[in-house]
Amino acid sequence: MKTVENIFSKTKIQKELPCPNPKIPIIVDTREKQSLIAANLLEQKANIKFEKLDIGDYLIEDTIIERKTFSDFVSSMLNNRLYKQLINIKKYPKYFLLLEGFYYNYNKFNIHENAIRGMLLSIANDFQIPIIYTEDEKDTSKFLITLARRYEKPKSSSPIRRTKTSKTLEEQKQFVLEGFSGIGPVAAKTLLTEFSTLKNIFNAIPEELQKIKLDDKQTEKFFSLLNG
Repeated sequence: MKTVENIFSKTKIQKELPCPNPKIPIIVDTREKQSLIAANLLEQKANIKFEKLDIGDYLIEDTIIERKTFSDFVSSMLNNRLYKQLINIKKYPKYFLLLEGFYYNYNKFNIHENAIRGMLLSIANDFQIPIIYTEDEKDTSKFLITLARRYEKPKSSSPIRRTKTSKTLEEQKQFVLEGFSGIGPVAAKTLLTEFSTLKNIFNAIPEELQKIKLDDKQTEKFFSLLNG
């Protein structure tokens, strides 16, 4: 509902707007069927279709959207699920990561806040994936509708469904570490050999990092990013 001001009166009236985009469908992954976003899209009379998506959560024409709440973003970062998802969405012509409810409350999570900042920088600079920030489910649904409105002219063909590619867990972890300034393939492998997981690396204390046989510039750059 949108409030419309009557210029001849101080009384505000409610006017229900028509469907913002009656033609272009917003394809919602079946796993999101019971979400508040789907409910908001239906409430706003958006044109939605439920399909099983191998990649991403929402698909609008040739744009794939991976949506995450802040807590899901952190947990998927720690269990390495995020990196595979970022690689997969780049199989589409257009893509972005949507972070919902990102209130920067770092203290709630058992991970150094600069590791989160480093991951956001890696997504933007290394993966070159745009990041959209939304307030809540309702705001997310409005972004999806706004995106759908950009495709008002129907196209002759639908986007080809992309399939996942296989990358080993170690390759994914190495890929992420190499996104940090001063960390190349050799340094990344050394860190993984010593600490095994990304979580251990991000939570390492200075004394532990100093034991790794990296040159001074590599150590300084990596440590300043995590603890600056």
